[in-house]
Amino acid sequence: MEVPTTGRQSGDTATIPPPPMAPQTGQELSVAPHELRSQNGYQQATITVLNRQGGYVTGLQKDDFKLYVDGIQRPIEFFRHDLNAPVSVGILVDTSGSMEPKIPQARAAIAEFINQLNDRDDVFLFAFANRAYLLQPFTTNHRMVLDRLKLLKAYGQTALFDTIIDGLVMVQHGRWDKKALLVVTDGMDNESQAELPQVIAYARRMGVLVYSIGIGNANAAPFSLAIGPLSFGSPPEDQVDVATLRTLSNETGARTFLLKEVGDGVAMRQDCEMISEELRQQYTVGFVAPNADRGGYRSLRVDVPGHPEDTVRVRKGVTVGSGTESASTGAVGGP
Repeated sequence: MEVPTTGRQSGDTATIPPPPMAPQTGQELSVAPHELRSQNGYQQATITVLNRQGGYVTGLQKDDFKLYVDGIQRPIEFFRHDLNAPVSVGILVDTSGSMEPKIPQARAAIAEFINQLNDRDDVFLFAFANRAYLLQPFTTNHRMVLDRLKLLKAYGQTALFDTIIDGLVMVQHGRWDKKALLVVTDGMDNESQAELPQVIAYARRMGVLVYSIGIGNANAAPFSLAIGPLSFGSPPEDQVDVATLRTLSNETGARTFLLKEVGDGVAMRQDCEMISEELRQQYTVGFVAPNADRGGYRSLRVDVPGHPEDTVRVRKGVTVGSGTESASTGAVGGP
């Protein structure tokens, strides 16, 4: 069957047309008031708080957090515990030739993730090789997304960076203000026109959590190179570009998981469950960045002074000014 594409060729950053907005259903969602969201410089950030054992710290209140923009404390104008908050999620699955032995595991990983989602989460699905293919536009009918997984077939090269940019643009048209991408890949980009700094710039501007599951191949022969008396090599798990995936996750306040063995179903299920749980155990804060009329990047830090032993994870910064407003078009409660 003919699979619809995103309409974006390599190097083309045109905005993907938004899908029709679906009606809101279920429990009322706590969102920032319009007067606050319309302020120049208003931003939102997702916060994850972990204890020493790696468990999620819940039950915190607005006053437990201190937020700093460029090192200067700013008031938290909006606060929400995301226990029941729906999420707009984009799933990007690598179907390049290098993924051929991993496609069954990718299907299983995505299916597990989808089965753990909130019923109100709206989801879209991209497959990508040398370009991105939109297999399923935004829908809350998760069965439709699961059915589209049958179309995954491996071929071609890997335009990972171009596809992540496509995904970041597409997810902005989701109905919910909390947005995330899940990238399932072996992480070896060899076709994109975009480069990693460009992807990071998009992620900074749009404030989307970028989670990734890197699927390695423990049976692959490790790369090795000898120069004189020196020998250089890499273990099998480095067939996944872990550094790139972790850079994107760290910049956005998310996480990267590595499956070192094809067919490691137990680890796969655990990783998917952890991502789904994490989306439900986070906090959303809204704030106004100063001097937004000047535009540019602002560093962001969030502390929980009353819990110094806990670890706080949040996006590293925000981009304000020109271009930031379009990132939230159409989102309910978007920043």
